[in-house]
Amino acid sequence: MAWVVLVVAGLFEVGWAIGLKYTDGFSRPGPSLLTILSIIASMGLLAVSLKTLPVSIAYPIWTGIGTVGAATLGVILFKELLSATQVVFLLMIVIGIVGLKFSVK
Repeated sequence: MAWVVLVVAGLFEVGWAIGLKYTDGFSRPGPSLLTILSIIASMGLLAVSLKTLPVSIAYPIWTGIGTVGAATLGVILFKELLSATQVVFLLMIVIGIVGLKFSVK
């Protein structure tokens, strides 16, 4: 169950990272509130997952989900460009996330 909580925490991490773009420097109340709620949910769920999972594994997975998710949505939502090299390095992060997950006994 801790793994599911961690993944959901990572998805909220993506949400608040992308939400920051929509807040326009926290000048837009609706997106700002949603972003702040996503931050709280993300960190709260990370804290719950850390009751069971080691921080040395959970934290890198949480940030990795946020990193890859934000980069992917940046391309989709904001038409940001990634070079082939950047895509390779993002894939390496995904490999690292999967490797860390399966290295825990």
